[in-house]
Amino acid sequence: MSPSEPPIRNSWLSSDRVVPRLIARPLRAFLRTEASGGILLFGAAAVALVWANSPFADSYESMWGIELRLALGSLELAQDLRHWINDALMAIFFFVVGLEIKRELVAGELNDARKAVIPVVAAIGGMVVPALLYFMFNADGPEAAGWGIPMATDIAFAVGVLALLSDRIPSGLKVFLLSIAIVDDIGAILVIALFYSGGIEVSWLLIAAGLLGVIGMLRRLRVYWIPIYVLIGAVVWLATFESGVHATIAGAVLGLLTPARPSDPRGFADVFEEASVLSGEPDAESLRAVQLQSNEVVSVAERLEHLLHPWTSYLVVPLFALANAGVVLTLGGVGDALRSGVAIGIMAGLIVGKAIGITGATWLATSLKLGPLPDDVQWRHVLGASIIAGIGFTVSLFVGSLAFDDGTLFAQAKIGVLFASLVAGLIGAAVLALGHHRQPDPDGT
Repeated sequence: MSPSEPPIRNSWLSSDRVVPRLIARPLRAFLRTEASGGILLFGAAAVALVWANSPFADSYESMWGIELRLALGSLELAQDLRHWINDALMAIFFFVVGLEIKRELVAGELNDARKAVIPVVAAIGGMVVPALLYFMFNADGPEAAGWGIPMATDIAFAVGVLALLSDRIPSGLKVFLLSIAIVDDIGAILVIALFYSGGIEVSWLLIAAGLLGVIGMLRRLRVYWIPIYVLIGAVVWLATFESGVHATIAGAVLGLLTPARPSDPRGFADVFEEASVLSGEPDAESLRAVQLQSNEVVSVAERLEHLLHPWTSYLVVPLFALANAGVVLTLGGVGDALRSGVAIGIMAGLIVGKAIGITGATWLATSLKLGPLPDDVQWRHVLGASIIAGIGFTVSLFVGSLAFDDGTLFAQAKIGVLFASLVAGLIGAAVLALGHHRQPDPDGT
């Protein structure tokens, strides 16, 4: 090895030991695939169903019913494990959703009005039509509260399906579906905040609003020390929880308030040059300056999204599915559930409503010349993607848990969501895959 060549750094992960070779490296490779989040989510739902229908079914409900208490002075929160997951951990999920929405609005597809109009109109159609179809089967009674369930799209599952078809679809289709899903998330957040929150305690809501104002002031003062935001954010979550507005809304709002532009995008080059990293042997102070300046080049939102996205994709959302997807499946019970107005409305909304709503709204918007379809995207692609958008799963189950206190109605909703998501995924994938030639590789093969 010549003196100019960098030394080879061996690590445990790159070694030929049994654990890195057979477990760690394959696991890392799997987690880096686009479909991994959807696969883990599917696996968690499958485990929940098997568990709820096994000889150990009693332990399923008893485990998630374990009560956990959190006391802070005279204030005490006592909830079962399932509700801690739904109220606290899912707030982190919606925080990441808020970060993704902010990124798309600032620097993504939704930043360009002409590019954004088609997915925005498509998403609105994909929310309104499913809700109307649900109302056709559940116009009144407690069942009517489930109208928000078929409005949702599960990004993890949808991206997973498209990843499996990546060589058969144009690249613009993924961006199109992701943009629709982002707008869909905005709609879901508004629906949860406006229609699925309990009695409002104004005093707690004012505390939450005041703390959000403090965050806004800190942003204007260019304070980017993340721990202070974490502390204030935790209190915002608590105040929102106590206010009666669903606590996950706090996560979404905090995500939307997170700075999405770098504070000093051009300063890194100067510091890097001064540190002489490339030409000489840098000292510790120079390296520290480079490290500090690198944080100014990447926005807080991007750093937090990079940090939290794996946790939400590989832990929070699968844990939510494990805690909520379990439902007792018997031949008679499933048959009765699938004939119920709740399940029929959900299935009609997710399978038929999404396809009609998204495709129809997209056709209307393009006919009115409001904007173009993405490059190489044909109407068959739009139809297939709109059907895949009927995979509601995570957010649909979440809205169902808010809509129905009655266990029977929620069980019917679960079965409807599970069945509709499975059918939508299979039909959508078939529409995109059948009769289509593989996309050529960049080298022409």
